Parts: sequence; C-alpha cells; structure tokens
Amino acid sequence: MKYDFTSIMSRSGHDAIAIDGLGSMPGFAPELPMDGFDPIPMWVADMNFPTVPTIPEAIIARASHPAFGYFSPTPEYYNSIIQWQASRNGCDPALLTPECIGYENGVIGGVVTALTSFANPGDPILVHSPTYIGFTGALQNNGFKIVHSPLVKDKENIWRMDFEDMENKIRKYNIHAVIFCSPHNPCGRVWERWELEKAMEIYKKYDCVVVSDEIWSDILLNGHKHIPTQSVSEDARNRTVALYAPSKTFNLAGLVGSYHIIYNKYLRDRCDAKSSKCHYNDMNVLSMHALIGAYKPEGHQWVDELCETLSGNINYACDYIHDHFKGLRVSKPEGTYMLFVDCEEWCKTHHKTIEDVEKACWNVGVAIQDGKMFHGDYAIRMNLALPLSLVKEAFSRMDRWVFNR
Repeated sequence: MKYDFTSIMSRSGHDAIAIDGLGSMPGFAPELPMDGFDPIPMWVADMNFPTVPTIPEAIIARASHPAFGYFSPTPEYYNSIIQWQASRNGCDPALLTPECIGYENGVIGGVVTALTSFANPGDPILVHSPTYIGFTGALQNNGFKIVHSPLVKDKENIWRMDFEDMENKIRKYNIHAVIFCSPHNPCGRVWERWELEKAMEIYKKYDCVVVSDEIWSDILLNGHKHIPTQSVSEDARNRTVALYAPSKTFNLAGLVGSYHIIYNKYLRDRCDAKSSKCHYNDMNVLSMHALIGAYKPEGHQWVDELCETLSGNINYACDYIHDHFKGLRVSKPEGTYMLFVDCEEWCKTHHKTIEDVEKACWNVGVAIQDGKMFHGDYAIRMNLALPLSLVKEAFSRMDRWVFNR
C-alpha cells in the first residue's frame, strides 16, 4: 500500500475525545482502564489513522496566507464535490450542479434543518432501529415524536427493512417525514437497489419527505457498492434531502464541514431558508480547503486502501467472534467501520448484564461503546478503524478477561 494504515498513532493530548474523553463523560464515554492497561479507542466513530497528506497540505498552504477574512465557496469546492460524487457514486454531473449543493454545519445539523423545514414539534418522524444516537438526540431536542421501525435479521443473519412495519407505522401515525440512513449506522448495511426502490415507493405512496444520511457512503467493505437514495427513481430524486461529508471518510470531524445535495428546487429553497435563520450555518475557510484536498486523486487511492484495510479488520473481528466468543452474534457489516454485537445469549448464559460486559472491557482498556444508546438492549458497538495490531490486541484481551475468563 502507498499509505500507512499500520503505524500506531498517539492521539493523547491532541484534542481527541476518543482518548482524552475516557472517564470524563459519565453515561456516554467509556471509563478509564485499570492500572497496567493502555486504552484502545473503539467507541467514538472517528479513525485512528493519519489522513491523506493532501488534506494537511491544503490547510497549511491556505494558512500560510495571514488573512482569514470573509469568503465565498470557490468553484473548485463545488467541482470537487461534483467530480467525487460522479466518480464514487455514479452521480450525473449534468444533474448535480453547484446549485444543488449546500453547506451544512454537520450532517446532524442538516438533518435538523431538513426536518424543521417540513415538520413541526410534536410531529412523528419515522426512523429505523437500531438507531444512531445522533438521530435520537436531534429528534428529542427539537420536540419530534420518534417512531421506530425495527430492522430485522433474515435467515442469513443480514439486517433487512421490515417494509410492512414501515408502511403500517407511516399510515398509523400519519407520518410525512422520515430519516433514512444509507449505509446504515450502527448495523452497517449497504442497501441493495431493490431495497431502496421498495422503501422509496412506500415514501412516495404516503408523500414523505426523505432525509437521507449518507455520510458513510465512501466506507464500503468487501466489494459492496453504495447506491445513492436519490438515484433509484425520478421521484426519489425529487423528495430526498441527501447529506454527505468528508468527515467520516477522511477523519475530519473536528474541522466541521458537511454538505447537502438537493435536486428539487422547492425542497432546496425551504432548507436554505431554514438554515439561514440561525445566521451560523457558515463554512470555515479551512474546512473548504480540507474538502478540496481530500477529493484530489490521492484521496481516491487513499480511500480505496482504507476500505481494503477496514475490510480486513472487519473480517478478522467477525471470524474471531464466531470462533472464540460463544453466545455473541454479529451480522458482518457491509459498510462503515463499526460492529454492532449482540451479547444477549452470552449475558443470559453467564448471568451477566450488558453493563457487566462493558465494565469488563473498559477495565482492560478495550474502550467499546454502550449499545443501549442505539436501541440495542444487549449490544456493544465497536470501532475497528485502527491498525490491525490493535484490533488483535483488543480481541485477545476480551478473550482472556471478558468472554472466556
């Protein structure tokens, strides 16, 4: 590989809650390990890899000029997004014009903008469960009624949408706005075209505005391919607000810089009007240059190598769970770098709670995340975006001190 995904990068003291936040956020962050164990960060969804060099190069080049006044997004910014989406996701550059692209202060901010443009406090919003904690917090903070449609595992242990349940919930609660997650967080599904088409037909039938979080669209494992929600039909293109960012892909969450793609002018006008009301949804000049640096040709190769690395990590972890951790179940993710592990059988067999499992992991420095926050009663969530040597060390510790002690 051209890029380094094996060196262990120290993040302590470098503004990383993945390490510096341990033990400081009760109920959210893992606790500090016992003496003698160094922490292995496997909770918050950022990566323990250095980003592609073209990003710091772009930031340093801009920062070398000592003025940081008011600015407007450059044509290069929009062209970078258009070319990235065309190359990675098959978007048509003739349709994806700069007018369709708008800056967002984070994908969750974009979710809130879109929902509050078309729904009011107290209105029901459909979302699949398990559910990303950011969706839960955003919906609660803005006074929406959360209606869950649970994903179900088929006989091959693959998470699927329950289309009958979706339609029943939409009809029962008179829902007209939904959150869709593609690829799905935390389950890691990369939806097939027929699944997207069927979901969008239901949303069309009941005239639902679809807010599609596609922030994970570049993190694809073992040859899976992302299909943009907006691409499956003309109607899907015109009822969907799609949200993207380079942050998950290139480890840039701390820079803040997401964007929406909205083809329909009415949807776009409503969202732009809403996002302008706070007078705060404005781009940072360095985040603009970071995106431009990310979406250069080097970024394409870096992401391809990243996905190859992550596929190896995911395969190792899932095989290890299957071979060594009796009573744990996991559906192998097709995208993202997160594992959502079901510990129910193990907990009941060993008369343990999921809190016992989490505490045992944290004690030995395996800083996994509580899955209950994602509506998994017996689940733990694990970030595998770190060098394989650390993945192996984490699973060795869990084998020795957690699940087979």
